[in-house]
Amino acid sequence: MAVYSTTRRFLAGAICPRCEAVDRIQVYAEGDRDFRECVACGFKDEMYFPGTARELPTRVKPDKSGSEAQADKIIAFDEKAGKE
Repeated sequence: MAVYSTTRRFLAGAICPRCEAVDRIQVYAEGDRDFRECVACGFKDEMYFPGTARELPTRVKPDKSGSEAQADKIIAFDEKAGKE
């Protein structure tokens, strides 16, 4: 699955790995593959993006009862009002 669109777009601040030109890299998709290409030297490379990682299990378990915990009201204490 391609991440980028088929329209070629410049990638701001990108540096070419071959000629080290700044702001000369275009990113685009062909079919279901993503590419980056330098317009200065002609360098072309296919980009691979890792799939989404599964969520790690934690020791905190969600409450399965469906009820939310009771919230406690916090009253701010004004020190100046207490000294009068």
